[in-house]
Amino acid sequence: MSWRKERGRAERGYHHGNLKEALLQAALGLIAEKGAAGFTFADAARMAGVSPAAPYRHFRDRDELLSNIAQRGFEQFESQLTQAWDDGRPDTVTAFERVGKAYLAFARNEPAYYSAMFESGLPVDLNPTLLAASERAFGIIRAAAERLAALAPPGVARPPAMMMALHIWSMSHGVASLFGRGDAARRKLPMSPEDLLEAQVLIYLRGLGFPTDRRPPPQGDSAVPPPVPPAAPSGPPPGPWGTPKK
Repeated sequence: MSWRKERGRAERGYHHGNLKEALLQAALGLIAEKGAAGFTFADAARMAGVSPAAPYRHFRDRDELLSNIAQRGFEQFESQLTQAWDDGRPDTVTAFERVGKAYLAFARNEPAYYSAMFESGLPVDLNPTLLAASERAFGIIRAAAERLAALAPPGVARPPAMMMALHIWSMSHGVASLFGRGDAARRKLPMSPEDLLEAQVLIYLRGLGFPTDRRPPPQGDSAVPPPVPPAAPSGPPPGPWGTPKK
C-alpha cells in the first residue's frame, strides 16, 4: 500500500469525528476474531484505518486500550445484572436465577467484552477505574448472596455472604466460560447452560440447608403448619463456617 493511500485512510479516520471510538470498535472486532491476546496496537490502528501513531493520541498503549474495553464491558455487565436482579422480586431465589441467566447471556452475546474483562491478563488492581467498575458488577452478585444468606433457617451453619457470593460467582463463571459462550470447540451438553447453572445453584443451596421451594404455602383449614425447628444448642453449632449470623 502506498504512503498516499495510507495517508488517505488515516485522514478519513480522523474525519469521522471520533477516533477513540473507532479504535475501541476495531479492538473489539480483533478480540472477537483473535482473542484478547491475539492482536497488537498497530493491528487496532490498521483496522480503524489510521496510522500506527494515531492511537497514541488517546491511549498510552495496548493495555490502556484493553482496559477501556474491559471497563465498558463491566459497566454493561453491571447494568444487565442489576436489571435481572430487580431488587430480589418477586422472591430471592427466582431473582437470583435470573441473575445467573443474565451472566450466561452476557458471556454468550458479548464474547469480546467478556474476553477483555476476564481473559486479557490486565492488572485490575493497578487500574482504579477498572477495579471500581468490576467491583460494582460483582456487588450485584454479593447483594443477591446476602439476601440468600438471610434465608438460612435458624441454627443452621452457613458460610458468610461474601463466601457465598464467591462460590456462586465461580459456578456462573465456570459454566459461562466452558459451555455458555457459543465457542465452536465447546463441549456439547444434553442440557442448556442455563439449566446446568440452575441445577448447580439449587444443589449448592440445598446442601447448605436453605429452603429453595418457591411454591406458595397452603391456605385455609387444610393448611398443615410447618414443623418447628429444634432449638439451637447453647454452644456454637457444628459446621465449617462457625456461628451463623442472626
